[in-house]
Amino acid sequence: MKRRFFRASLVPRVKSPAGLLAPTARLFPRERLGIRAKLLTSRTRFRPMTNQLFRQMPVIAFESRRANEMASLIGRYGGIPVQAPALREVRPEHNPHAVTFAEALSAGSFDYVVFLTGVGTRALTEEVGPLFTREQFASALGKTAVVARGPKPTSALRELGVSHFHAVPSPNTFAEVLAELDRLAGERGLAGARIAVQEYGGPASELHVGLLARGVHITSVPVYTWALPEDTTPLRNALRMLADRRAQIALFTTRAQIENVFEIAAEEALTEAVREALASGVVASVGPVCSAALVAEGFPPDVEPSVFKMGQLVKETAERWEEILLRKKGAERSQ
Repeated sequence: MKRRFFRASLVPRVKSPAGLLAPTARLFPRERLGIRAKLLTSRTRFRPMTNQLFRQMPVIAFESRRANEMASLIGRYGGIPVQAPALREVRPEHNPHAVTFAEALSAGSFDYVVFLTGVGTRALTEEVGPLFTREQFASALGKTAVVARGPKPTSALRELGVSHFHAVPSPNTFAEVLAELDRLAGERGLAGARIAVQEYGGPASELHVGLLARGVHITSVPVYTWALPEDTTPLRNALRMLADRRAQIALFTTRAQIENVFEIAAEEALTEAVREALASGVVASVGPVCSAALVAEGFPPDVEPSVFKMGQLVKETAERWEEILLRKKGAERSQ
């Protein structure tokens, strides 16, 4: 009986420098495949490779903590990553705020504890170490209402062993935190409530305004602050690329980056050139908090991903940057 062969293990055809086509398949007898196979013809179409979406365009990323991961993602989508860390996290050697918080938590002095970041949750766990073991800290948190702003503090609380907490729904902004606290308070409201807030970088001013308007007693628990990188050379070089229009795509992942970008731009006498470049280029923001800071600076983001994660930010920017630049250039010509 004649044996029939089918194509399998497909890969796209790619032209080599010599113009030759790479083979697209290996042949296996149907009996060895053990599955139903479809015979493919020469009319088979392949989707474009995702690594071509940026088309070797320079892409500036201001991310610091996960800079290498961001660079890898940009490269995977065909971009040339320009790493320009715009901040660093600084943890104090001695944090009296953490000690005061731990003592008050042990005494049952809080009605609610709000965790805003995963990094901050883990850092605070370490800083209360002299007073609490991890088990004791988890137990103390279990005696009050704990609110987590998004998946990262949620994950950190689970690692700690906190079994009961209230996760804020997407998009995890301060508005959702306030709404969750209002829901937990119910008809009695939040007036007079004692709430501890794990801060990150600086005071969460929007959250504080909302809490104060509700008559809340706030205890801020800062665990780290933001500062400029020790070496700002990559950031300065990236801003010159923007000003000279040698780069037209910028990715922002936290609001503090925006403040530092304009601080360094002012030092380099590039403020106006950078502002013009951002207005005519592609500005991408990882999520609503970062986007609000960009809007405050006069740059509504061109891209805010459907899922507020770094990978999705890069993916959607890679898919949309050409259309955005064409639209902006068309608008400039029509003026």
